[in-house]
Amino acid sequence: MKVTRHARVVELPVTLPPAGGPLQHRVADALIGLLTAGHLRPGDTLPSTRALAAELAISRTAVLAAYDELAAAGFIQAAPGSSTVVSAGADIAARAGVSSHVPSPEPTPGTSYDTTPGPRWNLVPGYPDTGLITASHWRAAWRAAALQPVTNGLIGNSRQIRPLHEALAAHLRRTRGIAASPADIILVPGVSAGLRALTVAANLAGRQVAFEEPGYPEGRRALQSAGARIRPVPVDGDGLDPAALALSDAAVYTTPAHQQPLGGRLSAARRAAVIGWALRAQALVIEDDYDGEFRYDVRGLPALHSMTHGPDVVAYLGTASKILSPGLRIAWLIPPAGLREPVRQALDATFDGINTTAGHALAQFIISGHLTSHLARAARTYAARRRALIAALRNAAPALQVTGVDAGLHLVANLPPGSSETAAQQRLHHAGLAIDVLSQYATTAITRQALVCSYALLPETRARAAAAVIASHTPQPTQPPSARH
Repeated sequence: MKVTRHARVVELPVTLPPAGGPLQHRVADALIGLLTAGHLRPGDTLPSTRALAAELAISRTAVLAAYDELAAAGFIQAAPGSSTVVSAGADIAARAGVSSHVPSPEPTPGTSYDTTPGPRWNLVPGYPDTGLITASHWRAAWRAAALQPVTNGLIGNSRQIRPLHEALAAHLRRTRGIAASPADIILVPGVSAGLRALTVAANLAGRQVAFEEPGYPEGRRALQSAGARIRPVPVDGDGLDPAALALSDAAVYTTPAHQQPLGGRLSAARRAAVIGWALRAQALVIEDDYDGEFRYDVRGLPALHSMTHGPDVVAYLGTASKILSPGLRIAWLIPPAGLREPVRQALDATFDGINTTAGHALAQFIISGHLTSHLARAARTYAARRRALIAALRNAAPALQVTGVDAGLHLVANLPPGSSETAAQQRLHHAGLAIDVLSQYATTAITRQALVCSYALLPETRARAAAAVIASHTPQPTQPPSARH
């Protein structure tokens, strides 16, 4: 690969570091290494993302993400004519050991608290790739949060962070079509805390709540722990079946953007049917929009909350867990107007509040526009990882039918009839691959046997290896001779 700097022609020996981290980080590290060695200097023009991707035989998405990362860290910048050049001082920063991202910590020999090795391939749903967060943006948000006055830690105050309420209101209006005022939003330390508060506020204890089957286990446990009686209702490829809702149900819990775990998207007709049922039954709709920001090859559907133009029957739940990190412990709840004060009282009674510094940091991250750029960058990366895993599974394990791929961060790989998902899960665990199975999401016996696989933490370059492990530890019926042609 050649880079031209005015009249200077430079041989650019781009070599990716060994596998182990996200592909975009490895591309960025390779270019920073060239700055350290002097192969690249300030003012040099970088190759186009398409040319570099072809040279390295990798996805252009990874190179785009690497360029975004390097630009955010100040190593490169856009120049007139749509070219990208090395920034002034980039070589000095590289030689000083500055990185464009936070490196993964290396285990320290002899460390007693890290004696259990993690899986080689982590495909367990529920965890985003925090390495995709631009480190300089993240640090800037926390520096701004640290400038805020120290509060007295009262629980009520931790749910009244005005900048975060305003930022979330604007974000939800732009991305999910929800027209909520800042005062409508209640901050909670997680979806489970929000569900417990809703159960108390809406007097659901001892009453019947329809719940997707299979469905989100933590959500089910949260409602049950607060006293609600769970009634399983079936889901299919289009999500919750509204015909299964009963007038005796006091509420329904649903994940319409990307059903957890089957991955179906609740159609517009079914969304209208759910709202119609709630109005007839005078019941509450609990909408868990846990990963509604990530959609692939399909148009986004508005949140259920945005469809109610009459009586307010939807309680909307969103979270930072899937878009940034579960460690933030920040979620948001928009209950119907009549439940807002009862929800606040329920949260005060249980001392459920968020960390105020984390709240100010998230507010700054949104206000600065960094959340928008992060979501765009993360969506490109996740889309590429999704494509890589789907293609690898179809090639290595054609007997596994892959479904639920339109949105979110996981897919479902259906096992052939007669398979044992539990046995497959155990074999995969011993092979170093962590995965969920469908029965973990159900409370009743189900005949469908399937693996639930996240691709959020699986770099594209490791998809084939992971698929090969899955293929070698799950049933793969031999094709009949007539089907081989």
